[in-house]
Amino acid sequence: MIDRQTIDKILEAANIVDVVGDFVTLRKAGVNMKGLCPFHNEKTPSFVVSPAKNMCHCFGCGKGGTPVSFLMEHEQMTYPEALRWLANKYHIEIVEKKYTAEERQQQTDRESMFILNEWAMKYFENTLYNNVDGRAVGMQYLRSRGFRDDIIKKFHLGYALNGKSLLAEEAMKQGYQEKYLIATGLCYKKDNGDVCDRYYGRVIFPWLSVSGKVCAFGGRVLDSRTKGVQQKYVNSPESEIYHKGNELYGIFQAKRSIVQHDMVYMVEGYTDVVSMHQCGIENVVANSGTALSKHQIRLLHRFTSNITLLYDGDEAGIHAALRGTDMLLEEGMNIRVVLFPDGDDPDSFARKHTAEEYQKFIDNNSQDFIAFKIHLLLDGVTDPIRKAEAISSIVESVSKIDDSIKRSTYIKECSQRIGINEQALIASMNRFIHTHIEEKEKRARSNEAVTSSQPPRGEESDTHSGHIVSSRGGSVEGTSNLEYLIMREIVQHGQTVLFNDVETTEGKRIKLDVVHFIDYDMKEDDMQFRNPTYNRILQMAVEYEGSVPLTTFLVNNPDIEISRIAADMAVERYHLSKYLEQESSADEIYRQVRHMLVDFKLERFEEKITFLKAELKEVSGDLKRTSSILNELNLCQQQRNMLAKDVGKNILK
Repeated sequence: MIDRQTIDKILEAANIVDVVGDFVTLRKAGVNMKGLCPFHNEKTPSFVVSPAKNMCHCFGCGKGGTPVSFLMEHEQMTYPEALRWLANKYHIEIVEKKYTAEERQQQTDRESMFILNEWAMKYFENTLYNNVDGRAVGMQYLRSRGFRDDIIKKFHLGYALNGKSLLAEEAMKQGYQEKYLIATGLCYKKDNGDVCDRYYGRVIFPWLSVSGKVCAFGGRVLDSRTKGVQQKYVNSPESEIYHKGNELYGIFQAKRSIVQHDMVYMVEGYTDVVSMHQCGIENVVANSGTALSKHQIRLLHRFTSNITLLYDGDEAGIHAALRGTDMLLEEGMNIRVVLFPDGDDPDSFARKHTAEEYQKFIDNNSQDFIAFKIHLLLDGVTDPIRKAEAISSIVESVSKIDDSIKRSTYIKECSQRIGINEQALIASMNRFIHTHIEEKEKRARSNEAVTSSQPPRGEESDTHSGHIVSSRGGSVEGTSNLEYLIMREIVQHGQTVLFNDVETTEGKRIKLDVVHFIDYDMKEDDMQFRNPTYNRILQMAVEYEGSVPLTTFLVNNPDIEISRIAADMAVERYHLSKYLEQESSADEIYRQVRHMLVDFKLERFEEKITFLKAELKEVSGDLKRTSSILNELNLCQQQRNMLAKDVGKNILK
């Protein structure tokens, strides 16, 4: 782990023009630099790099940020990887944190496994190219599939000789330990103690993680041996460095193309990915026939929100297209589906067509997932019960979509296509949303989640808009505009000193900045943000004592969500023309922040009052509970009225 002092040194040294200039041709544009955006296709430069602010921003697609966030986005690096890249560029020595003996051993084991896998990949490649049997058997098979040399090398395809312990013997001869051969899954140990190769006699497909490390392998039995074989493919078992639900085949080779096209194609198998790359379509990954996990979806979401599922047109392909789609919708992905003609799959179709023909086929045959599901489940169905079940399944999928406008659009389309009254579909959808919310609340309560307000209850459905409206006001899980505005002040002006001499409860004299003023003011009334990430940012800001500015620290935070929020809010400050942009004084910032906090508290008090009044109706007849609620309601109204009086607002009882 890189120590804080070294991180600060790296962030101070990193120059946005130097960093972006390694990837983008920049030209002078006044006090700034300008170039074609590396994140989307454009003919007129809209990507601006500001040396003064040490930030970049595209006014076309909105992407940009600091040197670190630029590298993370453009090169798909992790936060530590971006820091190491910058340290190398500016010749800064990395000072690592001291590990415990257990941590050092764990780190050593992981690194040893990655090193062994890297060696194994090269061993398999060398066998394919330089061994007589490798060329005659392995290469002949790949040639029969139509794979070119450049594609074989791009995916580091290889071959394992048909000997049960050849790799194990060579690895140990080279000094690699048996325990790592077993731990990586390259080998397994028999009951008699013999160490055997897992992939012998197979063509090898290495799995590269998003950062390019070899984390696993897949081995395919050759065509002449597939008859009667239950498992054509053997894949690496779960290990310290490989978790099946975390990785996607081809993600390393596809990540730049995914960002460039703002789209990812999802297929099932290794050869589908390889053939599509050879055809010229590179933004493609495979989940190897397993259901998508949330981790995989979030990995893809780092690069794009758009996914097209490419599957065979047979029953198995249709079933595969339906797996995990509700989870994709729930995670905010936009889904389209393409089914290939009978007898074709993404692999065979790619071998018959050019990239242009392939892309044209996808464009002409892709369907929005909801439309696909309507056609699939309702086409030709006349039985009322089956039809009702199908409609319920479709509406449940729509309910997973977080965007209320998108949900309403889909419901309207469903109503028109299915011939069911829109209000009935909305009512059904709201029931699904209620159930989903209740499940989340149960999980939250079981985890003893601490919230700043009463547990959410009493939601009512708005059948006109088609989305849940909470009796507490606002969306159940949403972030209010006031929360956003307060957080923006923290990001942009957090270290601005409001008062130079303030006495604490311990009798100390301190300077009070924006961050600590907000933190103190919210704690005074036991308030928190509804957005959990905002609470984490505030806590980080309160505890921060680094030498770089708070904004820089937040924008460069290793937590991707915190970094994204902070970068958006920091860049927003500079959207105005320099002629309109004015720096706020401490007095102005104080007035703005204080006003926001008062409105924020009033909003919360109003929500709580509404909640308590609704609860009163539910407990009528229970005198003890009624008395308790009335006392709480009276206290809450008094607090609200005092707060409103403080800012001159008239509140009616």
